Amino acid sequence: MASTRPDLGAATWRKSSYSNGSGGNCLEVAQEFATWRKSSYSNGDGGNCLEVADGHPGVVPVRDSKRPEGPALIVHASAWSPFVESVKAS
Repeated sequence: MASTRPDLGAATWRKSSYSNGSGGNCLEVAQEFATWRKSSYSNGDGGNCLEVADGHPGVVPVRDSKRPEGPALIVHASAWSPFVESVKAS
């Protein structure tokens, strides 16, 4: 089975804002790893839309277009279509 892990070798990492000088258990994020695009349902009125990042085999990263600095939800590719259909039905 082929790996669905993205290659993060060229990613630029930054330490979480929750890190401190004591070396606590913190994480780093690769904020610019993904190239985000706004949903085709977005408009100039600032509707409740999301952004997706293409080009990551096996997964679809999703985030709130109004909070690009916020967290991203990683959806497995096989769950993406059912996820979109569920959102449309809401």
